[in-house]
Amino acid sequence: MEIKAIKKLQLYGFNNLTKTLSFNMYDICYAKSPDDRKGYLEYIDEQYNAERLTNILTNVAEIIGANILNIAKQDYDPMGASVTMLVAEGGVHNDLPEASNDTETPGPIPETVLAHLDKSHITVHTYPESHPDDGISTFRADIDVSTCGRISPLKALNYLIHSFDADIMTIDYRVRGFTRDINGKKFFIDHKINSIQNYISIDRKDMYQMIDVNVYQDNIFHTKAILKEFDLDNYLFGVTKKELQTGEKKKIKQKLKKEMAEIFYGRNITKV
Repeated sequence: MEIKAIKKLQLYGFNNLTKTLSFNMYDICYAKSPDDRKGYLEYIDEQYNAERLTNILTNVAEIIGANILNIAKQDYDPMGASVTMLVAEGGVHNDLPEASNDTETPGPIPETVLAHLDKSHITVHTYPESHPDDGISTFRADIDVSTCGRISPLKALNYLIHSFDADIMTIDYRVRGFTRDINGKKFFIDHKINSIQNYISIDRKDMYQMIDVNVYQDNIFHTKAILKEFDLDNYLFGVTKKELQTGEKKKIKQKLKKEMAEIFYGRNITKV
């Protein structure tokens, strides 16, 4: 089903549409010893601490043309971090770029940004965890970008994907509520969208196997992705595959593949 482009609307009052992007990424690792597993979790916790996550969300605010009103951030003991931003549509700072909802194209990847957000929010939470017996460690980050009005979070998706080295991604986008034009006609969406994938750069899409599950009549869009290439060295912490025996490499690869498949398909799998 193709959604036709919508011309710029003349609205009666404020645009009441709520647009929410949920981006979840997973990093999978095999750490053989308890010390290696502890080391991996400490490493990933430092890589994605509250300060760095705040910088990422600040860039998101810049990309979607929003103004930051308030930031709350927290690193947790023993691990994990959260950041919440209260944001507003552009207008507080006139030098911010105007967000565009008119085209299904990947958004920018800024080098450096100056950001400022009011009636919307951006949040991130991290979840590092380790299997007690199998040596599998998993890091998950959940990011939600919810905007109310003209601005859309979709233009920030390409940047978010480039900010995390994700093995698996699940992405949801939903438009809720309605707005009215000057004649009182309701509009339940104010921009064209056929697929979330159209907002991701080609170089990144080529790296992943992607599946769409969309409910167009309800303005619900879902995409999940898993890396196509598998190099065992990219999934080992504290050891390289050269240091492993052939049989051990095979078992570790099976464990990793099983873990990734279960996360991607959302169910427990007995065989890979």
